[in-house]
Amino acid sequence: MGALGHYLEAAGVATTQISLVREHTAAMQPPRALWVPFILGRPFGVPGDAAFQHRVLITALKLLESDTGPVLDDFAEEAPHTAPEEAEGIACPVSFERAIDSSDLVAALAREIEALAPWHDLAARRRARTTTGLSGMSMEDAARFIGSYLQASSAPVLPQMNAGESLKIVCDDIRAYYYEAAAAQPGNPNAEAVLRWFWRDTAAGRAFLALQKICAASADPSLQVFGGNSLVPRAVMHGDLV
Repeated sequence: MGALGHYLEAAGVATTQISLVREHTAAMQPPRALWVPFILGRPFGVPGDAAFQHRVLITALKLLESDTGPVLDDFAEEAPHTAPEEAEGIACPVSFERAIDSSDLVAALAREIEALAPWHDLAARRRARTTTGLSGMSMEDAARFIGSYLQASSAPVLPQMNAGESLKIVCDDIRAYYYEAAAAQPGNPNAEAVLRWFWRDTAAGRAFLALQKICAASADPSLQVFGGNSLVPRAVMHGDLV
């Protein structure tokens, strides 16, 4: 949408948009954009809250008052919580362990990925597609890649990318793998249930939280940006989901 906005503006049509991934929008520099701190798939917050959705929409439209850009504003409110009856957790048939130190966490992540493989395969067959694979790595290699950062053994990078960009793509692959596998499990879990499960119950979620601390303490600006902007959702950092 950011690229399309540039074309429309060149034709004399003012545009505004809503962003769910701030760093992507910042890189695209669309004419006007409103970043919202909501989970992916819900650019206006939770379903059924018309008043809240209206506030988001009006805030995005008010950006049209700006004659020059790029403009990237942040929406000031968190999304309301889903109603209790809509926020049930996942009855996951895979039992995940609690890891302690970094080496245990890396090993637990690898075992989780192996345990989820049948569910991810089922999800890919049902959808006839997958959103994983941007890094070009297998999930096993992706786990080892993250493990290098967790154990401070090395800081590998992907070709023509810095450390922050590399780590983001690998983490995006792992997160997509987990989300797709969760969606194939019994009970038809909704987006918030999957989010809670990932951050509360999995070694991957704990690994991401550990990575966030590593990135924040790093002297590498690309890792600082990645850890501060997009690795861990703001709702998780504030303790709203875990």
